[in-house]
Amino acid sequence: MRRVEHVMGFPVSVRIDDEGFPGAPVDGFFAWLREVDARFSPFRPDSEVARLDRGEVPDPSPALREVLDLCEEYRIATGGAFDVRLPGRGLDPCAVVKGWSVQKGAELLRTAGARRFCLNAGGDVIASGGPWRVGVRHPERADRLCTVLDLTDGAVATSARYERGDHIFDARTGRPATGLLSMTVVAPTLTQADTVATAAFALGTQGVEWAAARENCEVFAVDAAGRVLRSPGFPVAGTGAVAA
Repeated sequence: MRRVEHVMGFPVSVRIDDEGFPGAPVDGFFAWLREVDARFSPFRPDSEVARLDRGEVPDPSPALREVLDLCEEYRIATGGAFDVRLPGRGLDPCAVVKGWSVQKGAELLRTAGARRFCLNAGGDVIASGGPWRVGVRHPERADRLCTVLDLTDGAVATSARYERGDHIFDARTGRPATGLLSMTVVAPTLTQADTVATAAFALGTQGVEWAAARENCEVFAVDAAGRVLRSPGFPVAGTGAVAA
């Protein structure tokens, strides 16, 4: 089973290697992501996030409360460098919503019986039943990889400047975070990997040590000077199917 759809502003691919896996759970996976986009996108004026930001929703739903609680957890953990409420901007929890929603989708597939699969959400990957080999794009050369890792049951996420420019801000200064070119985090879930990668990027070079100290996280980073910084436990590539 292989399928790709454009959801939440980026391509999401599903590869399931379990023989005879039905299509209905994959339909449900993409329906869930479309629901998340409709409810949590700050770019849709009728979304729950936009209405909450305008004061039109007295209390967030349990799902949005879960996301906002994660946002607050990482704001505190980074000393305010990561914040989804930047001055002069509306509420934007996208840095948490992406990984959180795709991880929830992976759990839907597992509940439906999927065991060996790979999800790629705009370059962030969830792998199950590996090993899978996952390439990380070079931050300055689109045609090259800077590392390849083995992922069996877990997730990997990268925050970088090469796709969207200086879009991650250090909320302590209100200026773009420019200390790193890319930050890749491996963690048990994409919720954790994606949020830690973004929060660490906002912290700049000090974010490498901060991310490596997070429970169950391994990091691979390239700083603005082109130096590679990685934690000792970052998984080394061996053999296995390539997560494409």
